[in-house]
Amino acid sequence: MLQLWKVVRPARQLELHRLILLLIAFSLGSMGFLAYYVSTSPKAKEPLPLPLGDCSSSGAAGPGPARPPVPPRPPRPPETTRTEPVVLVFVESAYSQLGQEIVAILESSRFRYSTELAPGRGDMPTLTDHTRGRYVLVIYENLLKYVNLDAWSRELLDRYCVEYGVGIIGFFRAHEHSLLSAQLKGFPIFLHSNLGLRDYQVNPSAPLLHLTRPSRLEPGPLPGDDWTIFQSNHSTYEPVLLANLRPAEPPVPGPVPRRAHLPTVVQDLGLHDGIQRVLFGHGLSFWLHKLVFVDAVAYLTGKRLCLDLDRYILVDIDDIFVGKEGTRMKVDDVEALLTTQNKLRTLVPNFTFNLGFSGKFYHTGTEEEDAGDDMLLKHRKEFWWFPHMWSHMQPHLFHNRSVLADQMRLNKQFALVRPLDLFSTVSPRMNSSFQISPTVSNFLSVEASPPSLSYTPQTSPGPGESLCHSQEHGIPTDLGYAVAPHHSGVYPIHTQLYEAWKSVWGIQVTSTEEYPHLRPARYRRGFIHSGIMVLPRQTCGLFTHTIFYNEYPGGSRELDRSIRGGELFLTVLLNPISIFMTHLSNYGNDRLGLYTFESLVRFLQCWTRLRLQTLPPIPLARKYFELFPQERSPLWQNPCDDKRHKDIWSKEKTCDRLPKFLIVGPQKTGTWISSLFLPMPALISCLKKVPPTLTQRLYHGGELLSCREPRSSLCSPTLLTGPTPGTSTSEHMETQLL
Repeated sequence: MLQLWKVVRPARQLELHRLILLLIAFSLGSMGFLAYYVSTSPKAKEPLPLPLGDCSSSGAAGPGPARPPVPPRPPRPPETTRTEPVVLVFVESAYSQLGQEIVAILESSRFRYSTELAPGRGDMPTLTDHTRGRYVLVIYENLLKYVNLDAWSRELLDRYCVEYGVGIIGFFRAHEHSLLSAQLKGFPIFLHSNLGLRDYQVNPSAPLLHLTRPSRLEPGPLPGDDWTIFQSNHSTYEPVLLANLRPAEPPVPGPVPRRAHLPTVVQDLGLHDGIQRVLFGHGLSFWLHKLVFVDAVAYLTGKRLCLDLDRYILVDIDDIFVGKEGTRMKVDDVEALLTTQNKLRTLVPNFTFNLGFSGKFYHTGTEEEDAGDDMLLKHRKEFWWFPHMWSHMQPHLFHNRSVLADQMRLNKQFALVRPLDLFSTVSPRMNSSFQISPTVSNFLSVEASPPSLSYTPQTSPGPGESLCHSQEHGIPTDLGYAVAPHHSGVYPIHTQLYEAWKSVWGIQVTSTEEYPHLRPARYRRGFIHSGIMVLPRQTCGLFTHTIFYNEYPGGSRELDRSIRGGELFLTVLLNPISIFMTHLSNYGNDRLGLYTFESLVRFLQCWTRLRLQTLPPIPLARKYFELFPQERSPLWQNPCDDKRHKDIWSKEKTCDRLPKFLIVGPQKTGTWISSLFLPMPALISCLKKVPPTLTQRLYHGGELLSCREPRSSLCSPTLLTGPTPGTSTSEHMETQLL
């Protein structure tokens, strides 16, 4: 029996091994078949999203205001010579949400303001400075804080408002313990709280309307069940925004028809006590309240704090020819781009997409996408173009200016060479019978070794001439505008980039989202450095990975919310000039770029009186610094304090070596004291002892410090001079001292 088992056992093991091998082979075969089936079977493509419709397609609203509106009454202008253009904001706390929203709008509008905690008894801040009023407008985050002021503070504030013509904005936010119905203390008006509303609309007769265009919302419930409506028979109150009760809500007390339009925002014309006010029955979470709030500020300040109606927008499309296969534009995408551009020109005068190209990646997609590249070049004169670096490399990685300039010349030569010659050289799919011109051949051979590039730059164009006409079929290159990949080198300043831009392209304008910091976006500003005007650049929620509507981060509703009164809407509303960053992939696939901006323009024209237009970059930059001349000089700060700034800062610069401060001055005493501390590090010593009175002259006029070991490579004599914008104080001194 034992011998029989010894004979059978190897056979059983062999069968088991074969079975395992068969299972593995079957699994691999199944996976291969599945992969082939998935890749070759037709995919059900989602329909492309359609832009938001015109205002006329919105749902019908009910009848007009609940009572006939009074004739428009002009605002009482503030005493402009007696009040400072500063807004006094009373907040519940430093971290309250509504208070932060109020401040954010004031900051975005560049209005000066001062915040104070809502006073209790006897805590009213000083309102006047001798005979001048310190504030042109008062805002209460909580209306009840104003209503319930002690008699002395209330009389003081009301007397100030009457004497100086100052208005008040107040917000009433209901909570679970709020009375459902009550009279506002001291005013002939009743409040009905904790209501659910629907079908919002603007009263076209409201006197305060400036930016807001009377229109209608699509029928639907307003978010939340904590809305407050106002009810009064006094002629001083004029409704601004109105809504209907939801069907399930109980009727409002009093002689009010159930289907009447109920005011949620009212304007006090000042007929009761001589003070004009605007009262909100909710916070600023609903977008239309933000729009009306901006109008209320303008109205109550007699247009002293007012946004102009003109808005300039420029849409940049970065990464033209860049992108992995499957995400780039095809022929029909380019046709859609042209069609949408023509449609937008009927709504926005001179609207033109601004295309930023990286020539190295031309014809690196699928055959359909390569045809899309050709289609873009075929219609190149329909667009504006700007250089975006030949190989899409970040300029701060180039320490040698000539090497950086060589990369720019590659992109420039790509733009100027005839497309037919260039195609025959660059694209492997083109007919091999095409002759390669010597210029293109040299241009391609140079790419492999940029440091040894021996290219003679084009001479500067003479009067009336343009480099873009040096070849019949080239890309226009005379826009005077450029954008660095990832905004590298623009801020913090990379001097080599500015020098190369001017020498190769003659750049006069660029833009960045990094100055002075990326977030919050409302703080972005412009500046001028080395003769190049730097404008603030805005995001619009579209990045290289956001290419499908149904896969948008947070859902497609998040994108629509940004367009319909959200972040994108507010960006245009609160900024006179907006340069938007988009990418090539946003115009292929689901064409979210086209959807976003066509929807945005239509929504803006539906709900605002803004006059939208587009200007080329150079006139746009000049317009910006006409509006904000105080921004010409850049802000000096330390890149080591911002991680994003460190990421786009030259690797030759560092944050971890001495010294870590900069003497700003000179102040005689401060400089003298600093000279006592500077020699403390082991490698640094003063040249000579100097009396305090001579420190200021030496600060400007000669070497102040030297090394204890002059031959050390880590230390050299220095002159204390100013850094370039965006240069850290540490880097500035260490490049001189260490």
